Amino acid sequence: VQLQASGGGLVQRGGSLTLSCVASGRIASIDAMGWYRQAPGKERELVAAISQLGTTDYADSVRGRFTISRDNAKDTVYLQMNSLKPDDTAIYYCTASRRFTGWPPSRYAYWGQGTQVTVSS
Repeated sequence: VQLQASGGGLVQRGGSLTLSCVASGRIASIDAMGWYRQAPGKERELVAAISQLGTTDYADSVRGRFTISRDNAKDTVYLQMNSLKPDDTAIYYCTASRRFTGWPPSRYAYWGQGTQVTVSS
């Protein structure tokens, strides 16, 4: 499975960005998909996740501002980010769990390359 993320960039405080991640390869082996982020000097944290059936989970820090969605026909997961803050600055990684891992996933097996999101104050 390969995950290709895109959509990062530089935005001002209060602005919006949408990240996309397209999966390819053995798509049938994918269960949940999600986004992690890692800021300089901080541990990687789960931002949002979505199951195959559309159940979602969010970090408290982004709930109400970010929306994760999934288009199974296009093998794509999106992260709509609104009301962005400087604290949201990080590298965002697309991820997916293996089928039958369950919900919420105990681990994510597949990772894409990161995409940088920078929020200026």
